[in-house]
Amino acid sequence: KGRIRICYNELIVSASTGGARIPVIAIDGPLAYRSFSTTVLTPDSSGGAFPSNLLSSKTVLTPERTIVIPVTNFHDEDKGFMVLPVDVFDVPIGKDIIHRVVLWQLAKRQQGTHSTKTISEVSGTGRKPWQRKGLGQARHGTLRRPQPRSHAIKLNKKVRRLGLKIALSARAAEGKLHVFEDLEVPTHKTKNIVNYVNQMENTKKVLLVDGCPINDNLKLATQNLHYVNVLPSIGLNVYSILLHDTIVMSRDAVDRIVERMRTPINR
Repeated sequence: KGRIRICYNELIVSASTGGARIPVIAIDGPLAYRSFSTTVLTPDSSGGAFPSNLLSSKTVLTPERTIVIPVTNFHDEDKGFMVLPVDVFDVPIGKDIIHRVVLWQLAKRQQGTHSTKTISEVSGTGRKPWQRKGLGQARHGTLRRPQPRSHAIKLNKKVRRLGLKIALSARAAEGKLHVFEDLEVPTHKTKNIVNYVNQMENTKKVLLVDGCPINDNLKLATQNLHYVNVLPSIGLNVYSILLHDTIVMSRDAVDRIVERMRTPINR
């Protein structure tokens, strides 16, 4: 009485209204815990479409999930735990959203300097440099320089934000998302980062995400490693997450990203 049984991931655990933790084994990573709390809702018997006697005699139990992961540092020291909100790190995976966001990023970063003026836009002459066929030369249509143009495509802000949430959720589900107390390194020696990356299994590229600004020692220690990159939390994007199989974030970076994802979108 007053207790329920919740079945999750083929594990059955008893939980009171205060909540219980269910261990979830991360792939090649530390243990993560999903904490469940129970909210008891009693529907109004007068306003429902179902029989009033049925609604008044039943209670609806709604589990609220949270993700709790351990916090460490470069020395693998225990620094406690951190709760990751499910609205940012546990959203349904949508490959179509990821595809749209990546196309938007790649199109937006093109220089767009390879356009050519039409004859009506040319100032001075419309003569072709040489004939189109018969000379074995490349085709040329004008004597004037190319004019820059934009290749950017429109993508709503809410879709871009959802894409970042999906990318973070995918890495968290794979056990490839790690949280550090901070990303401070004692020296600028590259071997410190190399030793840490070598201890990680099934890892080819690592993305370190820190708050603003990034400390100088971390920049110097990683600038000669092609498989380790550093980004501030404001620069975290979907394409960078997909290029790296492991994401290491500081507490400050997690807090900043959660705040960024929950900030209302300006219309």
